[in-house]
Amino acid sequence: MVLTVKDLEQVQAKLGDDYRVELVDGEIVVMSPSGYESDEVAFEFGAQLRNWAKPRQLGRVTGAGAGFILPNSDTRAPDVSFVQAERLRRSPQGFAELAPDLIVEVKSPSDSLVGLRTKIERFLEQGTQIGILIHPEQRWLEVRRLNQEPILLKDGDRLTLPDLLPGWELLVSELWPPVFEP
Repeated sequence: MVLTVKDLEQVQAKLGDDYRVELVDGEIVVMSPSGYESDEVAFEFGAQLRNWAKPRQLGRVTGAGAGFILPNSDTRAPDVSFVQAERLRRSPQGFAELAPDLIVEVKSPSDSLVGLRTKIERFLEQGTQIGILIHPEQRWLEVRRLNQEPILLKDGDRLTLPDLLPGWELLVSELWPPVFEP
């Protein structure tokens, strides 16, 4: 039986905020909560992007709670997403019915790299321009585009996305959580 967005909303209502659910190929996938470090990294990426994009009115930055109904009817929620202002003039109350321009997935201890790369590829196939995979434990990120080799960035590197966000840059080393020494 192929499930719909309405089925997804009913399951989410029953599960509450403890779990996120996505609709993939007509099946509901329950997502476990992310690890603390991975959520902190996602929040940092989103905060840096939002703090740059919002005053310029370039678009919307959301976190893992914002779902997207993709052209293939999957309903997915990346850890961080960006949608250009001209593509989403107002925030919808429900799921956004489009592929975001940029998505970010941050590896948690329970995630597999293969699964995250597959999720990013599926977004790219549905119209997302750029997918970024971040691996906090190994301190690297991959910039992925459809039908192109990924670009690997590490500490000391600077992330720029001139085709989507001209002028924005992020030092990879700024993503990692600080260590507070006594």
